[in-house]
Amino acid sequence: MIMADDAEIERLDALIAAALDDAEVSYQRHGVGRFLATLPGTARLQTPTWLIVADHALLVGAFVCRRPDEGHEDVYRFLLRRNAKLYGVHYSLDKVGDIHLVGRIGRHAVTAEEIDRLLGQVLEAADRDFNQLLRLGFATSIRREWAWRVDRGESLANLRAFEDLVDTD
Repeated sequence: MIMADDAEIERLDALIAAALDDAEVSYQRHGVGRFLATLPGTARLQTPTWLIVADHALLVGAFVCRRPDEGHEDVYRFLLRRNAKLYGVHYSLDKVGDIHLVGRIGRHAVTAEEIDRLLGQVLEAADRDFNQLLRLGFATSIRREWAWRVDRGESLANLRAFEDLVDTD
């Protein structure tokens, strides 16, 4: 098996750092070739995204949503259909059922433009799909939270996107 040499890892490390800097993406380094980028969104306010240089590929991974409480079949159907439209990443579940976007591209294909495309896809998918995933997998919890806030006079501002799930009469 051919392993990544140090010079190649250093080159990709510098390329990734420059691409993130150019895109003005906030990130933390966790060793050579290991970046945790924070992608700002609207529905999902932040999407932490790993970029990790491995032996044969650049790995991309982002946590999107915890394991659904309900509507599992609807959530998984949504994810499978959405996978057909994504570029470079796809939805996946971890061992506890949490939802992630994951992908990998060969080291030879890593360019600043490709990093930008991958991060753009992660951001678009996580931000666009987040409320739908909450709707499908957490409707009961949303209704319960809404009632609790109404009962205590708390703000409903960040729940307004789900007002249609609640009987407001």
